[in-house]
Amino acid sequence: MANISPRKLRDDLYFYSYQQDSSIPLVISVLASLIERNLARNERIAKNCTWALSKNVRTRVFDCHETPDMTVQSYLERIFRYTRAGPSVYVVAYVYIDRFCQLYPEFRISPRNVHRLLITTIMVASKYVEDMNYRNSYFARVGGLTTNEMNKLEVEFLFLMGFKFHVNVSVFESYCCHLEREVSIGGGYEIERTLRCAEEIKSKQNEERSCCSQITRVLL
Repeated sequence: MANISPRKLRDDLYFYSYQQDSSIPLVISVLASLIERNLARNERIAKNCTWALSKNVRTRVFDCHETPDMTVQSYLERIFRYTRAGPSVYVVAYVYIDRFCQLYPEFRISPRNVHRLLITTIMVASKYVEDMNYRNSYFARVGGLTTNEMNKLEVEFLFLMGFKFHVNVSVFESYCCHLEREVSIGGGYEIERTLRCAEEIKSKQNEERSCCSQITRVLL
């Protein structure tokens, strides 16, 4: 994963393309790297500590009977390829995953639950961030689930989280920094800050309106 140039970062921030030929956002590789490291750590813990396995029946809703034969990176790329969810969706999904793990400390991301956890959090994050979204049935097909399974996972996740899904700009920014810091061992990376960009544009527009208003009053 090569370092992103200032120009590439600026293009991702202001001119991110949702066309079919748009490149995969850098945040996907960053998120995949972080989750795969977390998976490896949890597998080491599970081998040495049987108590590390979650005994909470509700959080085991994400467990599947057979471990999917697909890496986290490939799975995230598949989701992006078929949904074209913007970079901010993946950051918000990571916020949800982190909140979930904090609410349920006994929960461990594993090969058996990571795929269902990802498709669920990304779908919910997409509904929070994007103006237009695909139906649950479409997300289910993309994620390799039935519509009933997708619906059940969404409802269970909403209640497990206590319906606390708001992410303000400062929280979003802090998680962007966290994702960058987590992979800084391999060389400093920067990811797309779409929400921050939108907030800055809005702030700049307000300043311009205020300036125009002041000029108008002076002219009058």
